[in-house]
Amino acid sequence: MTTTFGKGCHLHLIDGSAFIFRAYHALPPLTRKSDGLPVGAVSGFVNMLQRYVEGNNGPDAATHVAVIFDKGSHTFRNEMYDQYKANRDEMPEDLRPQIPLTRTATKAFNIACEEMEGFEADDIIATLSHQARKAGGRVTIVSSDKDLMQLVGDGVEMLDPMKNKRIDSDGVHEKFGVGPDRVVDVQALAGDSVDNVPGAPGIGIKTAALLINEYGDLESLLDRAEDIKQPKRRQTLIDHREQIELSKRLVQLDCDMVLEFGLDDLEVKDPDTKVLMDFLTEMEFRTASKRIADKLGVEAPVIESKAPAEDVAAPEEVAFDPENYECVADEKALRVWIDRIRERGYVAVDTETTGLNEMIADLVGISLAVEPGQACYIPLTHKAESSDDLFGSDEIAEGQMGLDECLALLKPVLEDPAILKIGQNMKYDAKIFARYGVNVVPIDDTMLMSYAMHAGIHNHGMDILSERYLGHTPIPIKPLLGTGKSAKTFDRVPIADAVKYAAEDADITLRLWQQFKPQLHVRRVTTVYETLERPLVPVLAQMEQHGIKVDRDTLSRMSNAFAQKMAGLEAEIQEMAGRPFNVGSPKQLGEILFDEMGLPGGKKGKTGAYGTGADVLEDLATEHEMPRRVLDWRQLSKLKSTYTDALQEHINADTGRVHTSYSIAGANTGRLASTDPNLQNIPIRTEEGRRIREAFVAEPGKVIVALDYSQIELRILAHIARIDALKQAFEEGLDIHAMTASEMFDVPLDEMTPEIRRQAKAINFGVIYGISGFGLARNLRIPRGEAQGFIDRYFERFPGIRKYMDDTVAFAKETGYVQTLFGRRINTPEINAKGPHAGFAKRAAINAPIQGTAADVIRRAMIRMPDAIDGMPAKMLLQVHDELIFEVEEGAVDDLIGTARDVMENASDPAVKLDVKLAVDAGQGANWAQAH
Repeated sequence: MTTTFGKGCHLHLIDGSAFIFRAYHALPPLTRKSDGLPVGAVSGFVNMLQRYVEGNNGPDAATHVAVIFDKGSHTFRNEMYDQYKANRDEMPEDLRPQIPLTRTATKAFNIACEEMEGFEADDIIATLSHQARKAGGRVTIVSSDKDLMQLVGDGVEMLDPMKNKRIDSDGVHEKFGVGPDRVVDVQALAGDSVDNVPGAPGIGIKTAALLINEYGDLESLLDRAEDIKQPKRRQTLIDHREQIELSKRLVQLDCDMVLEFGLDDLEVKDPDTKVLMDFLTEMEFRTASKRIADKLGVEAPVIESKAPAEDVAAPEEVAFDPENYECVADEKALRVWIDRIRERGYVAVDTETTGLNEMIADLVGISLAVEPGQACYIPLTHKAESSDDLFGSDEIAEGQMGLDECLALLKPVLEDPAILKIGQNMKYDAKIFARYGVNVVPIDDTMLMSYAMHAGIHNHGMDILSERYLGHTPIPIKPLLGTGKSAKTFDRVPIADAVKYAAEDADITLRLWQQFKPQLHVRRVTTVYETLERPLVPVLAQMEQHGIKVDRDTLSRMSNAFAQKMAGLEAEIQEMAGRPFNVGSPKQLGEILFDEMGLPGGKKGKTGAYGTGADVLEDLATEHEMPRRVLDWRQLSKLKSTYTDALQEHINADTGRVHTSYSIAGANTGRLASTDPNLQNIPIRTEEGRRIREAFVAEPGKVIVALDYSQIELRILAHIARIDALKQAFEEGLDIHAMTASEMFDVPLDEMTPEIRRQAKAINFGVIYGISGFGLARNLRIPRGEAQGFIDRYFERFPGIRKYMDDTVAFAKETGYVQTLFGRRINTPEINAKGPHAGFAKRAAINAPIQGTAADVIRRAMIRMPDAIDGMPAKMLLQVHDELIFEVEEGAVDDLIGTARDVMENASDPAVKLDVKLAVDAGQGANWAQAH
């Protein structure tokens, strides 16, 4: 029975698009097993809807609800201003087919699902809010979108679903510096780069708020612009009045739309169980169907899948109760936990710190768990709360153990080889403890267990693993720490809140370990985890702690030199263009190249701007010198901003060294990723890029030594694909690229030209990565037909490579994964997908065993290296793809090179006997550039 909307009614309006994009970006890719359809965003969307439905109770519950969506990208605002939202990126291809499924999901929950052609969801929300308020009801807008804040007040509030934070008029004032009724005025002045609302150049939110508060409203401000004393600001408002007024019309929401439905159509209804379960079954959402079926009191459907049984993980429903977690505040309580740990022989451990940089973060507290649901937190350095200070007092809060006292008690446990320490990303915690003199051994790592089993299926962060395998959403960190200017460190979190959050982390980690440990054997990846993942943790931790010395003066000189060279290039480019313009603006560059200079090949995207990416400029460089100069300028700009400027900020004040952090579980193939800073992507193809390595220097009396695998992936390809000609060439020490060119083009080696060799080299490496005729044509700057002819001839000459590719793709389609020679599995969930993802998935499957085996080889070398060089005055500092970098005393260089080369060249034995011997090149010098 429909209730007439009026006084006492409460309308919830859910921003559907925000839910979709939050789900898409927050969760890992997921495909339906039966046909490869992307459904990750739909899965996240369903979870968010379910959480909303479960939470819609109590006195604040909605009586009416609707999920409001955008329909299409063209609205009445585009008629006003054709550049509105013109700079937004295109929707990801794997998200596009999921959009209609989110509508179906909403209807499956029996929730009203509304959208209108030509209008944005925000306008529908505005109109419904206006109608509900006029009818005497209340409105809660479930969204954090700042554009909706103009609606707040007089019975309308917002709820940020991610932070579970309500936004009222005071919250709006905190965001914009004005009340809700003046938000549009501030937005009109400040503009919006995301939506491409122009606003007033040079005026931001703070300045806009000051002006509006001073003059009352936008119209009064513009009418009295002549009175403004600040000359630049005054002229901006006078010159751009029409643009500012247009901006206000763009940001003002339409509260008077003619809707095809009414408030009474939005009454809350219970879901139709059959419809909802049928939808979840169709999507193959096992976890969600089980959880929702339990909530509804019905039997969960049996969902069959074409996926191998071992790829199906059914998470158990586990009860978590943060109220049961213990706060350990004294020695007596901690000794009870230590006794329990010794009795068990294992413990899940986690640290809370003041930051993410292990080299400078301070220890705040330690959490422990020995049984599911039984966990504790030991607060150590939490600060006392104070109402006088936004960030609290600097005094240590009461009710905590002393840091030294706690570590003295725990150190024997954490260092006891008979007690297993379990962690999630244990490298971080081990480095924190190491700075306090505690060497944590032995360890197990749930992140790496997941990585060994599930590489390619999803990411391996704790929140994702908990939701996926335990059916539990962990307590979020952001509400505890805040964001922006009000953000605080964990030592400012009240102890009572910290106990629930931190102890839960240890509890989750223990439960994941109990589930993952036996699965390693079932999935046949125990050897991978035990020989390639777990033992790498202490090796990397030690390397990261060593760091590498970086000369700040060298970087500063390079930055200045790059800036001068960029200025010279800008002058050249602008002279060629015939007028000044912003070289860094793709839009202005496109207009000059294609409209003013009339160069061929200009293509406009959906934004209306010409494409000026590197591929476009590379093609144009054959027609005109200016695109080549722009490419040179861009390269210098990136080198300056990303390396010579940024690296100076990463130099540790105490050590004078840069301490990168390696992600073991970052790349699906087993390759390590370097972050904060990324030292693996320093470009070396140009002289300027190579020069950056000059800043990485040895300490006085020491030398930098670099050892690099020679063409390791081609050697592995020769072994895997059984290419006798390549094997023989490596065996004889021939120039592999010249040999390939000779085989392909029937050119004797003594008549080989550099150009023919270059073409063969491009094909050799391109084939490994599944290069197309189009890609090779671009790399070699030759016609596509000629490039495809090269590839066809390559496969004719080396038929084993084509067979390897076909066999690998067939294996991936049958099993859902590929694997390296050492048994590492790289899952290929999209291998059977249709459309644009199909080609990428096949290329990735072909490359993964080769790149993954190479990654496994260098991992094995790194794991063996500390014992091999023990006793030498040398340290392993960096790993960059196929290269290891050391720092060694001058007199021990030859010994180090001999020992390290032997370890690297024999790293595959005895696990895998390669048909092609590995070779390692070595170099040395005062800096990395000289050694490479």
